[in-house]
Amino acid sequence: MSHLDEVRLMVKVARMYYDQGIRQQEITERLNIHQSTISRLLKRARETNLVRISVATPPGVYSEVEEALEARFQLKEAIVVDSQEEEERMVRDLGAAAAFFVETTVKKGMVIGISSWSRSLLAMVDVMNLTDCGKGGKVVQILGGVGTTSTQYYATQLAQRLAANIGATPILLQAPGVVGTAEARRVLSSDLAVRQASDYFDQVDVALVGIGSLEPSKLLASSGNIFSPDERGELRSLGAVGDICLRFIDAQGRPIRSSLMSRVIGIELASLKRASRVVAVAGGSRKVSAILAALTGGWINVLITDRHTAEKLLVADWKQPPDPIGSKEVASTVRKVASRRGKGAVDRP
Repeated sequence: MSHLDEVRLMVKVARMYYDQGIRQQEITERLNIHQSTISRLLKRARETNLVRISVATPPGVYSEVEEALEARFQLKEAIVVDSQEEEERMVRDLGAAAAFFVETTVKKGMVIGISSWSRSLLAMVDVMNLTDCGKGGKVVQILGGVGTTSTQYYATQLAQRLAANIGATPILLQAPGVVGTAEARRVLSSDLAVRQASDYFDQVDVALVGIGSLEPSKLLASSGNIFSPDERGELRSLGAVGDICLRFIDAQGRPIRSSLMSRVIGIELASLKRASRVVAVAGGSRKVSAILAALTGGWINVLITDRHTAEKLLVADWKQPPDPIGSKEVASTVRKVASRRGKGAVDRP
């Protein structure tokens, strides 16, 4: 076959497949050519630019930024939502994105862990569609939540509502998130009601968590399950920048070594990391340092955040591993983000 003959056949096959929507098997039958030859010709057509495939990214979708986050921080998935920096709007948008993630990725029989004190996770259960995607599975509360009477609903019922939404069974951690002494934690942790939940910690398939800054959110502050200002001062002096399930970490993602951590009733970071997917739902300027620390420490592998936070994470000072996958693409996106931020806020990437 001459070169021109091969090109002619290549164009014919490409037009049949891409323009006319004919399947490869049918092309094989029509042209009496082996299917491996069809595949080879289609691949060759793309390599020689006879066929150019492009994906038109609509406004409000940030696929390039998501891919850069995934490559830079070695994430399994990044989801970047188009949201304003106004906190209430951001919480709703992050919650909606998390709801869609759960509805489309959770499989029957899975063990889903969920933290207690996250406004974005509360927003998630508010907008979720009823589904049976979690049928036969468990939703486990992985951080203690019994606080003041007025806020008890937000803690224990978060797990209950998620379980009801996906057809799973709720397993509640019926204890405070923070107790007065390490001895109190030891006693409560041995209680049957607490063990029924904590026994599932190492079985979690998907963990849904928020990321907290050093200063507690209004929701957590109202719960009664927080450290005092002096205790937070101690954590700050040890380098703490934020927490995951009230387990504080420093800017390098290292767990803070403090006796205060012996008073927390909830999942340990080491157990959390065993989950196949640890999904952090967090955004906003005040949480950038904490999110970056969680990424640096490798404590999360799925991030759902807003576009402004994503851009700040991409240009943040962070030591990348040597030869990261997609390093050229990451560098290109980082340069674009830095350029945009240098020129001021933009509405579209």
